[in-house]
Amino acid sequence: MRKVLLVTSQQAITPALVEAFAPTGTLRAAINVGNPILANRPATGGDPVGVSIDLASEFARRLGLPVELVVFEKAAASVEAVRGEQADIGFFAIDPARGEGLRFTAAYVLIEGSYLVPESSALTENAQVDCPGQRISVGSGSAYDLFLTRELHQAEIVRLQGAPAALAALRNGEVEVAAGIRQVLEGETLRAPGVRVLPGRFMVIQQAMGTPSSRGADAQALLAAFVQEMKASGFVAEAMKRHHIQGASVAP
Repeated sequence: MRKVLLVTSQQAITPALVEAFAPTGTLRAAINVGNPILANRPATGGDPVGVSIDLASEFARRLGLPVELVVFEKAAASVEAVRGEQADIGFFAIDPARGEGLRFTAAYVLIEGSYLVPESSALTENAQVDCPGQRISVGSGSAYDLFLTRELHQAEIVRLQGAPAALAALRNGEVEVAAGIRQVLEGETLRAPGVRVLPGRFMVIQQAMGTPSSRGADAQALLAAFVQEMKASGFVAEAMKRHHIQGASVAP
């Protein structure tokens, strides 16, 4: 008899699906440590920890496979690793610009994208940012880079290598605004005085799981069912609490 592993009472994992997800025999999970809501490097060293690692480990357990963390500093590099099949699953913000070559689940976490400005800035709300003469630093290829590229019409987007560089550009006076994950920006205000976060948000970042399109519709359906169960069972909420995550919420 063929071995069948259960994900839920309705969803079964066949050997063919296991092989589709992990042709190497190990589930390779692309992990972006540039987003602290999803993953962090412990101060004491060692492997990253976080919600995405917990989800990857649980999915690998249900497949009956070991998990390998393929770690990246930026979301764009993580996306390319999965698209290029150097990793089997990943954790990304859903965006139309990332659709080619990938299959996404529904979102499991919602994150706010916000703006950081100098304390002396005349800007007081998000709607004021998109105007001539405003330069906005972003991490190149990030969810907020992709979103603002479509939505802004007058401000200039300055693309840099990751969130630290985008924040440094604001501190150095090279831009008037920095865009990023609200939790990261609020952390920057605590690190040193001189900057503030504008009220509210300019976007909601929908974090989902993804797999290469080549793995097929059945693989996508299995991953989608897993994510839905992890939300409904409280797994995601408990992981966020365990890792002391603020500034995000479990997606509906």
